[in-house]
Amino acid sequence: MTVKYFCMVMRINIDCNGCYRKVKRALLDMPELDTHLLEKNQTRVIVCGRFIPRDVAIMIRKKTNRRVEILDIQDLSESNAEMEDQKPMTNNWTLLTTQNQMETCLA
Repeated sequence: MTVKYFCMVMRINIDCNGCYRKVKRALLDMPELDTHLLEKNQTRVIVCGRFIPRDVAIMIRKKTNRRVEILDIQDLSESNAEMEDQKPMTNNWTLLTTQNQMETCLA
């Protein structure tokens, strides 16, 4: 299975500051995660990066001994591929200035 860029929302019971620190430490120990966001009041954790979602949820469960419920998974690698295929927009002004620069170099 290829590893793609995902953004995953999970629900984890974060009752106290100790639970918050446990979850935060578990997230910081995972090198495959680019960003993470802990919402203590809503008991949600949002992680983004190149990983397999099921494996990350299992790893958090093992490290924190808390129940992990996956709410949403978004595959962002498809949108990144589309943005790479698009060429940058050039307008007439930039084309005109590059032509003038070429003419001055040739003269």
